[in-house]
Amino acid sequence: MVSLKTDLKQTTDQTTLTIYKTIEGKILWTGILLTLLLLIIIVYYGITDTPKAKIATLVFFAHTFGGRAAGVGLCIMHGLNFLITLIYNFFIEIQILCIAYSIFVLAITNYIKISWILRIANNMMHNADKHKDKIAKYGWIGIFLFVLAPFPGSGPVGGSILGYLLKMSLWRNFSAVLSGTFCALIIWIACFDFLKQYLYIIQYIIGTIILVVLFSHFHTIKSWFTKQD
Repeated sequence: MVSLKTDLKQTTDQTTLTIYKTIEGKILWTGILLTLLLLIIIVYYGITDTPKAKIATLVFFAHTFGGRAAGVGLCIMHGLNFLITLIYNFFIEIQILCIAYSIFVLAITNYIKISWILRIANNMMHNADKHKDKIAKYGWIGIFLFVLAPFPGSGPVGGSILGYLLKMSLWRNFSAVLSGTFCALIIWIACFDFLKQYLYIIQYIIGTIILVVLFSHFHTIKSWFTKQD
């Protein structure tokens, strides 16, 4: 029994070391470091400036579950300026992209063999594959426009998976995804900045966006945890 546990531990350690030798493993590590940095910033402001910590936390969850529009809207609603709103939301997008993309690739290339992660990765690939033929003929600009578009599932994670399926180099893939994300954030900030004098409208828009995103992704999220036929 002791020998079996030792062998399993050695196998796990070797797999972990192998993962971190891959480019996706390094991207995953970057995402983890960004997450730790965000936690440190929130804890710091929790000690020195509680309102800022609350805003940062709310924006993170709104952005994660409601998309970029919800995150930007909350920033504008709480009086954050253009630059801070852009930098913070872009930071969140990069963090999510690094973690989601790397886990997806590591799962479908058999570095990660956890069943529920494999199901999520396979279903993400299945959903992205629906757009593959439409985007393929446009290449880099196709990924850029796909990420820029304000439609459910067209954010940086979906765009990066499409780029991977199209066998784009990591540089071309991420440059298209991050450029589209950056431009989309600027557009959303400009829109909400225009509406900031009507804060009650922004509140309704944010609430509606979160509900629409969650509703439109309900079957997709459900499919992540179920096997495809």
